[in-house]
Amino acid sequence: MPGTMSPSGYGSRGRGSGGRGSGGRGGGRGGGRPPRRGAYGGGGSRGRRPDRKTLWRRRLVFLAIVVAVMTAGAVTAWALIDGGDPDLSAIQNDPQPAAVASPEDTSEPSPSPSPSPPKDTVIEIGWVGDTTPGSKYGLPPDNGRALFTQTRSALQKPDLMIANIEGTYSTATASKCDGLDSSACFAFQAPPAYAKALAWAGVDMASIANNHAFDYFQAGFDQTKEALTAAGVEYTGVPDEIPVVDVKGVRVAVLAFSPYDYNPNVNDIPAAVQLVKEADEKADLVVVTMHVGAEGSDKIHTPTGPESAYGENRGDSRAFAHSVIDAGADLVLGAGPHVIRGIERYNKRLIAYSLGNFGGWDNFGVGGNLSLSGLLKVRLAADGTIKGGRWLSLYIDDPGVPRIDTAHTAANLVRQLSAEDFDATYELSADGSFKGD
Repeated sequence: MPGTMSPSGYGSRGRGSGGRGSGGRGGGRGGGRPPRRGAYGGGGSRGRRPDRKTLWRRRLVFLAIVVAVMTAGAVTAWALIDGGDPDLSAIQNDPQPAAVASPEDTSEPSPSPSPSPPKDTVIEIGWVGDTTPGSKYGLPPDNGRALFTQTRSALQKPDLMIANIEGTYSTATASKCDGLDSSACFAFQAPPAYAKALAWAGVDMASIANNHAFDYFQAGFDQTKEALTAAGVEYTGVPDEIPVVDVKGVRVAVLAFSPYDYNPNVNDIPAAVQLVKEADEKADLVVVTMHVGAEGSDKIHTPTGPESAYGENRGDSRAFAHSVIDAGADLVLGAGPHVIRGIERYNKRLIAYSLGNFGGWDNFGVGGNLSLSGLLKVRLAADGTIKGGRWLSLYIDDPGVPRIDTAHTAANLVRQLSAEDFDATYELSADGSFKGD
């Protein structure tokens, strides 16, 4: 069954500026002859001129004052030019200072690297499988919220909750099923406003990499991205995009892959490896989601080698997951087979090969393995170390609404499949909890 995924990232960059000070210079000037004492008139007599010794003393004092004033002015001016103002000094000594860009230089200063989070920082990442927003059989009531009412409290607990969204939030009319047998082709669509139900339920990011992301072609894909953004939900699964989100100060890159060219392609492992390496340079943690594998109630085991469905190459899930971990991924989360599969421990990293279906209104088969589902919660340190987690068992009731299963049926099956299919795993307890490394 087709699926979906979504990408997003921000960044910000700050720029600083400096100021320049200026100094003043002052001085005094004095001169002239000594005033005459006395005056003519009133029968008085003319005063006596100072003697030669007094005149020389006065002239020496005057000369000393002039020399002192001139020296002080020169020193002040030199200090201002040579050391008192760094910006002014730079301009004097360099006709094109580094702080002033030339007309040809349009580059911007490089942003300062984000500080690494403390090594003891631990975040919890949640993942649920195939979720369809709506179908030709109808829409979930309450603007889509009816799908999440029984699991909302659990969805809100992880620091970063990711869901695989199979379908579109769009109003596009042309679909991939036009002209085909309606009983064999399924195109999923809900009004764009229904994306708000994801945010209400606690979903932080949507993976839009799957076989239903293009049910309504490019128009539906673009409208889905717009609807998720408007609802405040991040998305991943757009080719060549590396969405990075901040989770408690930890930079987390989330990449999503499917077997289709409108997403990063799970069958092009060299390209996937390169994208993961680029993400690893941008973020502290790299999470990879994959929509991969054959479909059906009997597809609970993870095979070795590629799988196919409906004539399509649905990827080699083991080879893909191992390759992206070797390239730097810290966690791999799977969906696509519509049933749950086991958990592998590979190079001290966790691979959950499939979480099965999660929710859909009248468009998923239920009963047996098709009703078993889960919400996987994984705690990771900022350096990628697995600190533990839990497979919270869910059961999907008709018409496709998940509820928490206190019998832990899904966790018991995951424990069995993990032991049978993999050499190393994370052992689940009775309630689905597991310890880390």
